[in-house]
Amino acid sequence: MQPPTRRLSLGAELRLRSKPQFDAIYASGRRLDDRFFSVRAKPNELGIPRIGLAVAVKTAGSAVKRNRLRRLVRESFRLARHELPSVDIVVGVKIAAVEAPATTLRASLATLWNRVASTCATS
Repeated sequence: MQPPTRRLSLGAELRLRSKPQFDAIYASGRRLDDRFFSVRAKPNELGIPRIGLAVAVKTAGSAVKRNRLRRLVRESFRLARHELPSVDIVVGVKIAAVEAPATTLRASLATLWNRVASTCATS
């Protein structure tokens, strides 16, 4: 018999999809920035963290570049979500992220997840 494992998939219940959800976070969420990403976080009552992505054509360019950044952010969130409090998070991408190596972006996101956990846990 195998030991129980934590589910690591990123199901629909963990994603923000509608405009009102994004608007609520932009209106009253905490803003955390670094060189590559802009993160808005707002506590929720669901007991789980959820994520939404805002990767603009104007910022990231071609679909290939936008999708690469989206995959990278989703994967980082998927691995870190068990350490995050119950928050809704919108991640925006800055121009510097487009040409940055994946390892640098992963480190940046890890730092931002830690900041979200420390800021939103105390609010």
